[in-house]
Amino acid sequence: MLLRRLISGAAVAALSAAALAAPAQADDASTPPGRITVDVVGVNGSGCPQGTADVAAASDNTAFTVTYSNYLAQAGADAGSTEFRKNCQLALRIHVPQGFTYAIARADYRGFAHLQRGAFGQERANYYFQGSAQTARTTHQFNGPYTDNWQASDQTSYADLVWAPCGEERNLNVNTELRVYAGTSNPQALSFMSMDSTDGSVSTVYHFEWKECTAV
Repeated sequence: MLLRRLISGAAVAALSAAALAAPAQADDASTPPGRITVDVVGVNGSGCPQGTADVAAASDNTAFTVTYSNYLAQAGADAGSTEFRKNCQLALRIHVPQGFTYAIARADYRGFAHLQRGAFGQERANYYFQGSAQTARTTHQFNGPYTDNWQASDQTSYADLVWAPCGEERNLNVNTELRVYAGTSNPQALSFMSMDSTDGSVSTVYHFEWKECTAV
């Protein structure tokens, strides 16, 4: 299919590459010893049908990645009326070594976009711990004409980090969304935006910040 070949070709060329505890108030800790694991306990959304999202923790405990294989929003031409918006919510259970807690310090999102002149696409995201208030949703916009890989990053300052409760296992909920609007472009011309890759080289990366817990 021409659309899939266009996405794949651009991506390959450019992106091949037990006491109750509280977070310590001292300096942040280095990465903890041992090995963290990430389990997917829930998947929901039109952008990540069952079996199309893979999650893996980095071997050095600095991050985890999410790789999508069917995450594409499109508008114009013969795209269906609901195809302009795709979303995905992942519920993740992150197992960390005892005595440590974590926050998400930065998230890097990547994909490929083909936007006609007058069209535009948006990537939106937020994440939060089960039982906690949601973080603010960030939006990154890309305006046509645009045919290239895209990348967006959300960085949180240290003072604003939201830490997982020490000594508890709560799901980390990760929400992402892609939207494509035809805008003033030719309605017969297709615009699309993806957060996937047929060769698996495009991944969303969530970077950890670590802190030691202290008993209270």
